[in-house]
Amino acid sequence: MTEIAEPMQTAAPVSLHTGNAATKRLKARYAAERRFRLYGILAIVFACSMLVILLSTLLKEGTSAFFQTEVKLAVTIDAGTIDPQGTGNPAEWDRGAFQTLVSDALYKEFPEVTGRLEKRDVRGLISPVAGVRLGQMLDKDPSLVGQTIEVWLPASDGINQIVKGGIDRDLPELQRPINDQQLAWFDSLEQRGDVRSAFNTTFFTASDSNYPELAGLLGAAVGTLLTMLVTLAISLPIGVAAAVYLEEFAPKNRFTEIIEVNINNLAAVPSIVFGLLGLAVFLNFFGMPRSAPLVGGLVLGLLVLPTIIIASRAALKAVPPSIREAALGMGASKLQAVMHHVLPLAMPGIMTGTIIGMAHAVGETAPLLMIGMNAFVTSAPDSLLASSSVLPVQIFIWADKPERGFVELTSAAILVLLAFLILMNGAAIWLRKKFERRW
Repeated sequence: MTEIAEPMQTAAPVSLHTGNAATKRLKARYAAERRFRLYGILAIVFACSMLVILLSTLLKEGTSAFFQTEVKLAVTIDAGTIDPQGTGNPAEWDRGAFQTLVSDALYKEFPEVTGRLEKRDVRGLISPVAGVRLGQMLDKDPSLVGQTIEVWLPASDGINQIVKGGIDRDLPELQRPINDQQLAWFDSLEQRGDVRSAFNTTFFTASDSNYPELAGLLGAAVGTLLTMLVTLAISLPIGVAAAVYLEEFAPKNRFTEIIEVNINNLAAVPSIVFGLLGLAVFLNFFGMPRSAPLVGGLVLGLLVLPTIIIASRAALKAVPPSIREAALGMGASKLQAVMHHVLPLAMPGIMTGTIIGMAHAVGETAPLLMIGMNAFVTSAPDSLLASSSVLPVQIFIWADKPERGFVELTSAAILVLLAFLILMNGAAIWLRKKFERRW
């Protein structure tokens, strides 16, 4: 009887996904994922730490600029001093005499001071241009002439910084701008209740000055507003029109490809190149005035134009093709389909890109310096052709000055600029969330 041989038992093949090798690979992959997650967390922590350091430094340096030390004086408004001709016309008053009235009031507070050097030190307690504030009060109310009035006037920058702690009063006398005798006089005024720390309204109502206690942002803020209006008027219609043509109407050929590549390249060009362009074209060729909001707006308009075109094209491309097809199927022309259906649906994205581009432009300094918008302007511009400054350039100018008071003004101006940028970016986020469509 023939025996049937049993089939040979063969060992099962070892899978690549089982066993020790697979376990090691799995552990290595999980370890790599944990490291990558850790690197991401560390990057976020580092970025947030730098942001906290920046903001805390600015708040520490700049918050004090919103307050000003003031001294109360009883000033006698002598008509013969400010109006020697006796015309009675405020326009013909001797403006330099207002500071003389302030000095006389100081001498009355310290009758023991008689020497020339002592009088000079006493005058060092009050801002050397405090008479400007006195003149502003008399301009509003000329009936004060001939009276003795109590008025709060800004202290000198040295006194202001000592009160705020910007200058250590315990330093040796030769290492601080205020000597020991001046400190004693100031302490006596403080003991009488004639010293206060008031909100610095001058920071928001005045323009640039050589004296930090009288310097403000009004001129730069108005100049920024006018410049941004010109920028928006130039870049928005041209940018949207170019985007609509390139995305919806332009033929896809080599010429349009070259245009698209150049638009993308222009968005990455350093901003100072646009300043050189404005200097060569608008100032030298067309002869436009230097330091004018019109020229600044034209330069910044060219700067943000590529950004608006790219953002607008992306918004138009995000509109589903079915919208175009439905409009054309209902008998609308190509232009009607774009203008009545596609463009309105893309407008939230376009506005978001525009606001982000404007926020980028409002912080630019280099191109505006090239066209001379770093002029010393003591009043707010009243037209697009008037000499003006802008916020980032004003910050640059103040940062270059040696007085301690301008250090806190620089930080305060940066805080104002950051607040403005946060508002603009917040508006962009709000527009995107409010009008965003889910397709």
